[in-house]
Amino acid sequence: MLKAVLFDMDGVIVDSEPLHHKAYHNMFEDVNIDVSNELYESFTGQATLPICERLCSEFNLKQSPQTLINLKRKHFKYLFDNDPEFKLIDGVLDLIKNYYENDLTLVLASSASMPNIDRIFERFELNQYFKAKLSGADLKASKPHPEIFINATKASGFEAQECMVIEDSTNGIEAAHGAGVFCVAFDSFNSKNQDYTKANLVIKNFEEIHYHKAKELF
Repeated sequence: MLKAVLFDMDGVIVDSEPLHHKAYHNMFEDVNIDVSNELYESFTGQATLPICERLCSEFNLKQSPQTLINLKRKHFKYLFDNDPEFKLIDGVLDLIKNYYENDLTLVLASSASMPNIDRIFERFELNQYFKAKLSGADLKASKPHPEIFINATKASGFEAQECMVIEDSTNGIEAAHGAGVFCVAFDSFNSKNQDYTKANLVIKNFEEIHYHKAKELF
């Protein structure tokens, strides 16, 4: 029986990938590196630290990973405060309210840093619906490692087989699969070239998994 839903944030709750894309590419310019689309797309769903560690290794940079992180976060904060197109994904607030009103426990399990999570949850008034928020940036291993969803399942208070993950990235789906949690892949416009083959279900519209449809999956 479905008891809890574990949400990814970027690409599922907020349409923040365009902001991250701009922030990362501004940072790439700052440190004078040319990152291919293929390499950039492979980062989807990962935390900022392992991405910057890989960049430092790949391009033999003199700057530290933390320097790159700080540059990227500076750009992201500016865009967050000033980009008028930043908004929730269409239909996700209705989905969150639908689950909440049907007594499902909601947990956020995102690779974003906790300051970014808090900033987004405060801006869109989402804290009232969620039991817990987990940041992959605080963990030893980033997605596709299953640690974040193992911890999110524990935070929900339910067993893995009573939980459902909503993800949009190859790395996130791999992490959910590794944690033994039923995974719904949201085929987002912004999540390009992601592999959904390990997802239990692929959707394009959140109405497909409103409570009375989602509970039939368990």
